[in-house]
Amino acid sequence: MRQSEALLIVDIQNDFCPGGSLGIPNGDVIIPVINQYIKFFSAKKLPIIASRDWHPEETGHFKQFGGIWPVHCVRRTRGARFHPDLQLPDSAIIVSKGMDPAEESYSAFQALDKRKRRLVSILRKQRITHVFIGGLATDYCVKASVLDAIKSGFAVTVLADAVQGVDIRPGDSRKALAAMTDAGAVTITLAEFKSGHKH
Repeated sequence: MRQSEALLIVDIQNDFCPGGSLGIPNGDVIIPVINQYIKFFSAKKLPIIASRDWHPEETGHFKQFGGIWPVHCVRRTRGARFHPDLQLPDSAIIVSKGMDPAEESYSAFQALDKRKRRLVSILRKQRITHVFIGGLATDYCVKASVLDAIKSGFAVTVLADAVQGVDIRPGDSRKALAAMTDAGAVTITLAEFKSGHKH
């Protein structure tokens, strides 16, 4: 692996997993796979970034305030916490999005760290040029993050077995993956990743 690579894990939060207020069917199934990727990046001391929805109680994102989603990932609630099975290292950089009640923040590239730095700045400061992206949900926050990463000039690899979609309309996730690859992303599975990173 190269020093210019980073792992971005999108929104593995309780509310997006089964039992959560916006639970994605089988949303937690990808966590053991993501943990394998985390081990690889940790071993190489490469940056690991985890994004999270971190909404205020009142936001235009929620149905009762004009949005399309049920209440989810309200900051400092259990639903907003990372799923307990996600093995994030202490060194992981946490970026938060959805804090502005007037902004629809699907992309991790709209997120800020605790020092109010945007994700693009964090990656550029560490001279990252290639981002590996997995998480929830394929057809919303993963797709938005991948497309923004490409627009920002990064090479992007989507972790195909470490994403899961909402599929409000059947086929949404498949279409989302097609949109990502059409934009220039490549996809990889854990088996392919391991065989290509034996050194």
